[in-house]
Amino acid sequence: MSGDGGERRIASNSSSSWASQRHQARELALQVLFEADFSGKAVDAILERRIAEEPRTPPVASYARELAFGVRERQAEYDETIARLAPTWPLEQMARIDRNILRLAMYEMLHSPQVPMRAAINEAVELAKQFGSEASRRFINGVLGTVAAAHRNASPEDPLDGQDARPEEPRDVADPDGQRPAVAPGEQ
Repeated sequence: MSGDGGERRIASNSSSSWASQRHQARELALQVLFEADFSGKAVDAILERRIAEEPRTPPVASYARELAFGVRERQAEYDETIARLAPTWPLEQMARIDRNILRLAMYEMLHSPQVPMRAAINEAVELAKQFGSEASRRFINGVLGTVAAAHRNASPEDPLDGQDARPEEPRDVADPDGQRPAVAPGEQ
């Protein structure tokens, strides 16, 4: 988190420790966002309950808060972008876990300059492997690759606004031919 010293406190640790703490924060934020999406309960209440049930280090809790609140604040913007970039999978039919992974990654890609875009995408793919269906990994990678390409071509003030052009299809390292899943994530 910029400005509160949390970033500097974490950054002083080794890079592997920092990566591990960020991963833990992403997992926690994803679980909170998924629960809020499913239950309709407030993000702050869910987050505080989860931290009380399973205490986290201050840097992990702080970054999880930044992620969860940042996603909630910009959720409508992210949902609009997801709907535009993945029109064959309506948001309301998309697996809850997949749409929350996309939202979380978009927050990091577009609003966390300290996180390299490639790292945000890779982490989202890892979360999809851990929590999603078989098809989730490719779907998440494809949508986020398109977000990254659109972001590179957009103005700094409006990261993706009005980007309807479809850039070259992103390719997964494990899927060099760029094949996309034949079914929507969560449908099997």
